[in-house]
Amino acid sequence: MPKTIRLLLVDDHPFVRDGVRMRLEATGQIVVVGEADCLDDAVQLATQLKGDQKPHIVLTDISMRTLSGIELTARFRQHFPNIAVLVLTMHNNPEYVRRAFDEGAQGYVLKDAPAQELVDAILAVYAGHTYFSVELRQYLEATPPAATLEEDITALTPKELATMKWLACGYSNKQIAQVLDISVRTVETHRLNIRRKLGIAGQANLVKYAIDHSRAKPDSNNSGR
Repeated sequence: MPKTIRLLLVDDHPFVRDGVRMRLEATGQIVVVGEADCLDDAVQLATQLKGDQKPHIVLTDISMRTLSGIELTARFRQHFPNIAVLVLTMHNNPEYVRRAFDEGAQGYVLKDAPAQELVDAILAVYAGHTYFSVELRQYLEATPPAATLEEDITALTPKELATMKWLACGYSNKQIAQVLDISVRTVETHRLNIRRKLGIAGQANLVKYAIDHSRAKPDSNNSGR
């Protein structure tokens, strides 16, 4: 972990930005290096902030007066691939989650979640993990499974299938390793193999694919062991 995680905060409500900044900076782990209320200003700041002011993460709302946070996510993936995108929004529609991850977001947190959950999400995204709001994770776990999976999924081993299903539930590599009783390195290998076998480019696309194709919580008694 760095001394501080640098954050670019994007929301078109100054009151919301003030509250989020105060809560995050009170942790002593996170500093807000810039604020914007629209996509154009966010892009300009991301271009201007350099060196020890360059943000590690952009935290963005979805609904804004101009272009949406999903469009911001796509723009940042194209122009600032080293800046992770974390969505903070009131929208709990899973379709928004899928669209955000499809465009390259690495985390999705609801505004009515406890403040500590936002901190946890920032720490997880900085560490290279994906993060779903707890409420959304519970929804994804409870959603009935799709009737069938696409034929290309048959190329996956039982452990790879289990890894993909837990990934769809928002679990980190460490959490998946604990559930499947394997090492974190093995989980990373499974993820790489899944991407290779299914022709998936990038971690964000892997998460999106997992969400679309693994609708049920894996059976912990039959998780590919």
